[in-house]
Amino acid sequence: MALDLEEQDQLDALKTWWKVYGNIISSAALAVAVIFAGYRGWDYYQQQQSAQASAKYQALTQVEKTDVKAIKAISAELIEKYASTPYAGRAAVAAAQTNYLAKDIKSAKSQLEWAAKNAKEDAVKSVALLQLAALQAEEKEFDAALKTLGEKHEAGFDGLFADLRGDVLAAQGKKAEAKLAYQDALTKLDAQGRYYRYTEYKLEALGS
Repeated sequence: MALDLEEQDQLDALKTWWKVYGNIISSAALAVAVIFAGYRGWDYYQQQQSAQASAKYQALTQVEKTDVKAIKAISAELIEKYASTPYAGRAAVAAAQTNYLAKDIKSAKSQLEWAAKNAKEDAVKSVALLQLAALQAEEKEFDAALKTLGEKHEAGFDGLFADLRGDVLAAQGKKAEAKLAYQDALTKLDAQGRYYRYTEYKLEALGS
């Protein structure tokens, strides 16, 4: 069927437009397809990583606490190969506890520092910071401990952070500041919990 002049003009305009923009549109469509496929592939990869990491972490929880070699090996694998999953941070904290009991304080600190910076769960980061500060205080690195306690953490840990800050300040001989820290801790700890009573004892021990 012959085209009338208006239809022919529209067709010619479309052909001209396609010559100018066709490659751009085709490239854009291809890019979108590649991005979508990449997203789906990455999502699948992440799911696989998470499933594998979960299985390895479950294996870690079954290892006897005295089996230092096995705990170190599994934790190292989780940290090195599955750092993008929540299980790496948990493994780092577990390895730190094992190394502490084995008197390897340097490794324990290193793992806690890693967890504090890289853990995917805020609660795990908070635990790592708290334990790191406790180790620093034990090593008489009081300024470092106070700096660690000043790092951002989950609000649910405020009481424990304030309590440990009181311990550090008391160890430095800063009695007035320690009392304020313990008083702050008491406003944030569970009044029915055991830590609340421990903090009360420490506050009372400082006297009036």
